[in-house]
Amino acid sequence: MACKSLCSITVSDIESLGISRDAASTFHQRLTEIIGVHGAGSPATWQNIASSILNNPELPFSFHQMLYYGCFKDYGPDPPAWIPDPKSAALTNVGRLLERRGKEFLGSAYKDPITSFSDFQKFSVSNPEVYWETVFEEMNISFSKPPECILRDNLPGEDRSSLPSGQWLPGASINPAQNCLNVNGNRSLNDTVIIWRDELHDDLPLQRMTLQELRQEIWLVAYALESLGLEKGSAIAIDMPMNCKAVVIYLAIILAGYVVVSIADSFAAREISTRLRISNAKVIFTQDIIIRGDKSLPLYSRILEAQAPMAVVIPARGSGSSMKLRSGDHSWCGFLEGVNSVKGKEFIPAEQPVETFTNILFSSGTTGDPKAIPWTNITALKAAADAWCHFDIRKGDIVCWPTNLGWMMGPWLVFASLLNGASMALYNGSPLGPGFAKFVQDAKVTMLGLVPSLVRSWKNANSTSGYDWSSIRCFGSSGEASSVDEYLWLMGRAHYKPVIEYCGGTEIGGGFITGSLLQAQSLAAFSTPAMGCELFILDDDGHPLPDNVAGIGELALGSLMLGASNTLLNADHYDVYFKGMPLWNGKVLRRHGDILERTVRGYYHAHGRADDTMNLGGIKVSSVEIERVCNGVGSNILETAAIGVPPSGGGPEQLVIAVVLKNSSSTAEDLHKLRISFNSALQKSLNPLFKVSQVVSVPSLPRTASNKVMRRVLRQQLAEHRQMSKI
Repeated sequence: MACKSLCSITVSDIESLGISRDAASTFHQRLTEIIGVHGAGSPATWQNIASSILNNPELPFSFHQMLYYGCFKDYGPDPPAWIPDPKSAALTNVGRLLERRGKEFLGSAYKDPITSFSDFQKFSVSNPEVYWETVFEEMNISFSKPPECILRDNLPGEDRSSLPSGQWLPGASINPAQNCLNVNGNRSLNDTVIIWRDELHDDLPLQRMTLQELRQEIWLVAYALESLGLEKGSAIAIDMPMNCKAVVIYLAIILAGYVVVSIADSFAAREISTRLRISNAKVIFTQDIIIRGDKSLPLYSRILEAQAPMAVVIPARGSGSSMKLRSGDHSWCGFLEGVNSVKGKEFIPAEQPVETFTNILFSSGTTGDPKAIPWTNITALKAAADAWCHFDIRKGDIVCWPTNLGWMMGPWLVFASLLNGASMALYNGSPLGPGFAKFVQDAKVTMLGLVPSLVRSWKNANSTSGYDWSSIRCFGSSGEASSVDEYLWLMGRAHYKPVIEYCGGTEIGGGFITGSLLQAQSLAAFSTPAMGCELFILDDDGHPLPDNVAGIGELALGSLMLGASNTLLNADHYDVYFKGMPLWNGKVLRRHGDILERTVRGYYHAHGRADDTMNLGGIKVSSVEIERVCNGVGSNILETAAIGVPPSGGGPEQLVIAVVLKNSSSTAEDLHKLRISFNSALQKSLNPLFKVSQVVSVPSLPRTASNKVMRRVLRQQLAEHRQMSKI
């Protein structure tokens, strides 16, 4: 956005944003004092502005923008929106570890937690034995049978092709659900582990569950599962909202030695049926209905339509239990009735080898069957370790991430919180409205995870106004590309706490690139590969760019990652992730499919999927890069999608922008003017050769159930429309 330098801002400029004259004068005086000490455009200038001027979330957002963009007017790319404080950094999980053992790990190169964090990340890749053994000790992970080593990499030829990611924790046995329930230095029986509230009950006290109560509920469900007579390792599906009961069922299935099949509660019957078929699930847990506000959405009826196996049906809050069930199905009370005599008796967990499946999750999939991705006992450790290191989750934290067990962030949330001694905060309802914002305040959430579309909704509706989010220590963001302005707004809701961007995949069990509380964080950017992960940006010939050199290209991953998948249920794992990939130091790289940019300041930007990259006039560019520019062109634009569409008669791709407008009524003249504005912005910001050939208005963008834009669907629709126009 157009902006003045900080030195040029006047009292009248501030007042014009809707701030009173007296307040504007006070702010201007404080701004002048900060400039006098730190200069008009340094990171320290912004840090002081954020803490002493913008410490009121109710100030007009335009004032935040004026000061942020004014401070970094001449800074260049990736200005730091948050800078770690040395004292606070030393108190993080990683900071405390490095203060104790930094010289042991890094030798004389160790300086302090902030300066040496990048070196420690590289150490985690080059010394996996030391790193992972240390992290498991820090997290109080308990193996029933300890591993023979951390990583067995020198495998014979046949095993190397089937296990290109190496063999992790060979010989070990563990039950991650049991680890979630252990009493250790992180936790006592009386500690609260789950906090929740039902939508429309926003003025009632929070509901809480202690570790002792959670253990007893899980034990009872585990006994009831065993009474069904299923073979160990049988698949048991969960299709219900992520509430307290769902967490109990999830952990009970794993504790008893069965495999969870994760199904999102938003799926239609056909999608449910597909997942049940692929996983061969024997039982499904579901709810009778889903309550969202004053609406009741059917769920059990979808299960019946999907011709699901035996169902255990939990009544939604306040819905009663009068629904007639199919023959062979069980009510929740009926399911537990036969084991009430053992209530309170400890269940002996199934201790199984680390490679045993615990959870089957599915890629969102836009065509054909979704990939069925098994998680093992190890995957839970990867998820929790990411939370320990990158989000600094620890005892006393309250972690909230609106999600569902059908997506990887649901199981991630369970392990990230409970394996680190933290509490999980669950809101039973829509996270879009002020009820959720009040829940975050009342629960005193310390880490709030989200997807960017949530932030967009909160900002547009101003639904967080009046609520105190000062307990938040950091935000987490995943799932889609984020926006600088929207995340500047988000940080301002919590007195400029950092946003940790987090990108990975179901097949990774967590992230491969993220941020850290020991590094300066730039908006809509990643600051580091995840611990234990090595990234490669491939040039046009498929060769990795030199380390620490700026560039853009398809992302590949180092093959040795703890927790990463080694198999798929319905596809050839090697063909999907490794076939045709280049070698690096004798090891085949792992395919991911994203386009990634490393900037001159060492930050990373995701530019969408490789198949969302287009060639405009011989120049490769990602859809996300174009969309970032187009989204900022006008206030009536809600979102855009950029697609390269080949002309019907052949020839180079033409750039088409699909736009969703806040005011959906638009004329051909409006779209023509918008096309001119898009061209001007793109040619100024990206490349003078880029040209938008057409702008089309759509009511909404087609998305997968996990909220990813399906540009391929748009591309096909537009290509077909163009072809029909020729007939």
